[in-house]
Amino acid sequence: MLNYRNPNACWQILICFLIFTQIAACKRASNKEKLSKEEQATAKTDSASIENFIRQEPKLKKYRATTMLFYRTRNYRLGWFKKDKLVPQANTFLNVISKASREGLNPEDYQIKNFSTLLQHYETAKEDSVKQQLKEKIDVTLSASYFNYASDFYRGTVNPRELDNIEWSVKRNKIKLHKALQTILRERSSRYPYYQFEPLHEDYDRLRTALQQYRTIRNQGGWPKIENVKNNLHRGESSAAVPLLRKRLLTPERLQINRPDSTRYDEELEKAVRDFQERHGLKVNGTINKETLKAMNVSLDDRIDQIIINMERWRWIPKPKEMERKHIFVNIPEYTLYAKDKGKSVFNMRVIVGKVMNSTPIFSDKLEYIVFSPYWYVPFSIIENEMKPHLLADPTWLERMDMEVVQGSGKNAVPVDPSSIDWSAITKENFKYLIRQRPGPKNPLGDIKFIFPNEHEVYLHHTAAAELFNQTQRGFSHGCIRVEKPVQLAEFLLDGKPQWTEEAIEEAMHAGTEQYENLAEKIPVYIVYFTSWVDDKGRIHFRDDIYGHDKELEKEYFN
Repeated sequence: MLNYRNPNACWQILICFLIFTQIAACKRASNKEKLSKEEQATAKTDSASIENFIRQEPKLKKYRATTMLFYRTRNYRLGWFKKDKLVPQANTFLNVISKASREGLNPEDYQIKNFSTLLQHYETAKEDSVKQQLKEKIDVTLSASYFNYASDFYRGTVNPRELDNIEWSVKRNKIKLHKALQTILRERSSRYPYYQFEPLHEDYDRLRTALQQYRTIRNQGGWPKIENVKNNLHRGESSAAVPLLRKRLLTPERLQINRPDSTRYDEELEKAVRDFQERHGLKVNGTINKETLKAMNVSLDDRIDQIIINMERWRWIPKPKEMERKHIFVNIPEYTLYAKDKGKSVFNMRVIVGKVMNSTPIFSDKLEYIVFSPYWYVPFSIIENEMKPHLLADPTWLERMDMEVVQGSGKNAVPVDPSSIDWSAITKENFKYLIRQRPGPKNPLGDIKFIFPNEHEVYLHHTAAAELFNQTQRGFSHGCIRVEKPVQLAEFLLDGKPQWTEEAIEEAMHAGTEQYENLAEKIPVYIVYFTSWVDDKGRIHFRDDIYGHDKELEKEYFN
């Protein structure tokens, strides 16, 4: 403890303090002098100038905050100039936006300033003050223009979360644009190819290639409309439409081959038809039927638009590091589930999704646990719309359906006599019970369900109606997703828990007693909606817009 009554001690303390303060001040002065020299060699701007430049361009006002953040984090140093010369990345960027159409974007949306004119004025300016102002204007406008383009290219031109008519609640791409620009200017490193102005997802890149191919077909005259075909044209039969079918499906070099009978539907053409049917989600039988002709006669312009809006959806998907984790990916229009790990598909299986009136929602969440031999708790909408007539006529109907009324759930569920309930008066608000179906062969959940708690009350589950997986159009559920191979999916999710062998999973599924099992770690689930994609063999696929989501997105995207 200091002795404040000792005057010598007080003076000693004061002298030490003054010496320390003087040393610190000298150090700050030295740093300030050093920084000043660096700044003198580096062109800078300021917040007022940035505000002024952005205010002059209405299209750039949206990116004011990002532009300010970019310059503030670099102490307002200019980014696109080095020693009074534009860096090479500037010309690369201007070339990229001039070719934005290859991304399905409109170049005019990003060519906001005539940079050639600005640069000419800069090069010919005589006064240093004028030259500096032009340099700042070019630099800030380039940065804001980059944020304008990069926002659309990496995050999408349409924000589905801001529009009620577009359903998409999947986790978004949270790219930080000011850091992406720093990567482009070689001021920071990144695992993503921002400096190359390239997309983040391989699937997007494949669609971009397909877009150029389809535009080339359009420039070469498009494809013919197939008409006057008799119903169900088979191989070996003849039709005047066969030459048109060849033109539609075969490569140009194959069209040059002379054939004894050009109207005969031969083996080569049948093979091409089967490939077409597979790529369009049709029954693969090689027969030219009504469904196949309908898909063939979708206009080329419509297919190009379909490719573009699915490229837009890929811009909404999280960055690849998220997609490289172990996860489940369900594409609704494809009726397919993919189990993925390390960026690759481990396996896939057919699924059944919601009917049009009970459409499966598009969202992402994390799968937490599995329920073996589950009860099915009936949603009130089904009780009211489908079960109520049976209950009014005969309350014992529930028992015949292997169902029961309970109060509470799980181990705390208490049975309630169905005849004690006035079924004519029930509403969602006053119905305080649950109706559940016991585990067993009648249960629509089958023998297992996979739970990722969500507001939609949607999950993955098995089904006893396995024959429905043979249908090409598989919209049969009330919104949940039925999986074709539940045991394989359970093994994938329970990897790391050696006690859960295939035999143990099968036994728990048929035990007749509900059993819960938490996963070792939560697994992301993405339930998405892509009606066009390119497979690993480079083949373009199209699917029907079963819920009408493409139409809604097209209205916003092409507006």
